[in-house]
Order: sequence, then structure tokens, then C-alpha cells
Amino acid sequence: MQARERAEVHPLVTEINPRTHDTTYRSVIIVPEESPVREVSELRGRDFAFGSVSSTSGSLYPSIMLREAGVDYRTDLGEVTYTGGHDATAQAVAGGRVDAGGIEDRILYRLEEEGVIEGGSVRVIEESDPIQGYPWVVRSELPDDLEGAITDAYLSMQDPDLLDLLGAEGYERVEAGDYDYVEEQARELDLLTESQ
Repeated sequence: MQARERAEVHPLVTEINPRTHDTTYRSVIIVPEESPVREVSELRGRDFAFGSVSSTSGSLYPSIMLREAGVDYRTDLGEVTYTGGHDATAQAVAGGRVDAGGIEDRILYRLEEEGVIEGGSVRVIEESDPIQGYPWVVRSELPDDLEGAITDAYLSMQDPDLLDLLGAEGYERVEAGDYDYVEEQARELDLLTESQ
């Protein structure tokens, strides 16, 4: 969405993720395991960690989940921190430095598997609807034949070493409309500005 604000671009493909075996992922809101908080609505007045302000799963979708529970991230939380990344958010929640945080589910599970945060140190209290994966985009003025060749290269990729390097099982085509909801929500929540 931010790229489209700055330049004439459109998405071509997104990866099929090895963890989910499809093109989607989810954002989750986590709390320390020992927290008394069970529902997102209970986060009113509590300290919350977002990742990067421009992150879909670390900022936008947690803001959506908060709003759906009647909590406006701009006015209803305690101290709000933007950690700059999912790892830092997970560590802030696991360490009890904040009451809750928003993070991409796949990254949370990887951090637990790698021991970056101790397994069982955080608890998921809310999960978003599926989010379309990160798109590979091209300039809209790219010639059609070159765009087609690039798309075909991704869609036909089968080399397991290359796919492993890219963290993908394969690729699927996506359209600009697949990201309309993200743009609508980002605008509504004041999270899509040229400065971000």
C-alpha cells in the first residue's frame, strides 16, 4: 500500500508459505502467559507493543482487532510502544515489559522454536482473519511481455534450493484487489501516510 502511494506499481505474485501451505498468514495479539487478561477488551488502559508502525501484522491488524473489541489504539491504551520489529515485540511481551503486543503468527512460532523467546512464555488471546501474503510488485509501466516473463518465472519455480532460500513452497498470482481491505483499514486507522 505504501509503495502504491509513492509510485505506479502493482502486485504480481506472493509466496506459498511452508508453514501454512497457502498464501496467507495471521496477526495475533499476545500477552504474558501469567497475565490475567483473557479478552482483547481487557487491554483498555494497558501498555501495548506494536512492531513497526508500517507493519501489516505488527501494527495494522492488531489495531483492527483492538477496534473490534471497542479499544481505539490511539486513545484507549496505556503506554504505546513501537518496537520496530516482531522479535522485539515478542521479547517485550515475554519479558513483561508491556501487557500485550501484536505480532505475525508465523514469526511468533519461529521465535519459540529458535529459543528467542521461551515456549509457553506468551499466550495468544486473539487471532486475525487470514491476511494475503507479501506481494512481489512491479512498475506499472513495465512492458507486458517482461511482466509476463517475470510472473511465469515465479509461478514455474520448482528448484527446492531456490525455494528454500526464498522461504517459499512456490508462488501464486495476486491482484491489486487482494489488498483493498488492507488499504481501506489502514486509511481508516490513520496508518497509511507518505511519511511511514
